[in-house]
Amino acid sequence: MTTSEPIPADRVPARATWRDYLSLTKPKVISLLLWTTVTAMFMAERGVTDLWLLVVVSLAGYMSAGSAGVFNMIIDRDIDLKMARTARRPTTSGLISTRDAAAFGGALQILSFAMLWVWATPLAAWMSLAGFLTYVVVYTQLLKRNTWHNIVLGGAAGCFPPLVGWAAVTGDLNLFAWFLFAIIFFWTPVHFWALALMIKEEYREVGIPMLPVVHGDRLTVAQIGLYAIYTVVLSVMPVFFREVGAIYFVAAAGLGGWLLVLSWRLYRHVMAGQAVERKVAVPLYLYSMLYLALLFVAAAADRMLLPAA
Repeated sequence: MTTSEPIPADRVPARATWRDYLSLTKPKVISLLLWTTVTAMFMAERGVTDLWLLVVVSLAGYMSAGSAGVFNMIIDRDIDLKMARTARRPTTSGLISTRDAAAFGGALQILSFAMLWVWATPLAAWMSLAGFLTYVVVYTQLLKRNTWHNIVLGGAAGCFPPLVGWAAVTGDLNLFAWFLFAIIFFWTPVHFWALALMIKEEYREVGIPMLPVVHGDRLTVAQIGLYAIYTVVLSVMPVFFREVGAIYFVAAAGLGGWLLVLSWRLYRHVMAGQAVERKVAVPLYLYSMLYLALLFVAAAADRMLLPAA
């Protein structure tokens, strides 16, 4: 039996456990989303935010993003079955039925929205719901199987967490909050395409038109470099609007500089006619996550330590 075949009934546990339901929420993916949510709360507060609000927003944010993951698995169960790294998900193995998964995902989303509405702000609840709909409807249903622009436009789903955190504290969204949205928007292709280059054959086999599949490695690394430049430029722009100061600027310049170096190394490697290798793609993929996490920490530290202009 290959890993892309259904798991025989005699090897599937009779009943799903809480760990199986937890896996539906894609906890590894959510960690960075929650990080940008929480750090945005500290940025908005310009200090330590209320502990109760922090717990509510973190829990509700996890539930909303987890709900999106559940519905993504339901919609993509046909292609998940054909890919080795996803073939054993509970929705593809039959361990958790589509009906049960949908009920679980729906309950998570409803409870998340209610918690944010009651204990945070209505705007935070709407921003969280917008992120959910962007991922499930715009990305998973409309774009993923139809265009290589899927990750560019659909990637906007991952830009909503800092808006949720900011709105939970202030009840509104200012220019700096939208800068956070824009930074993640242009960062996402850099991060995701570095991964897509390594697993493009899996996408090709199931007919998903990711950029490396449709236009090849050369255009992909050129696009990665272009979006890396956009990301770095956007990351320093808040300094000129006096939203952040020297602490953030130094961090953004240093972090962005290394992002450009790794993007250039990947570009040079591929343009030299060499096949994509893990030794040049993996460092960019992993560093891109660290880049975003540290950039948001720098912004939060700067706004906490320096008084408002």
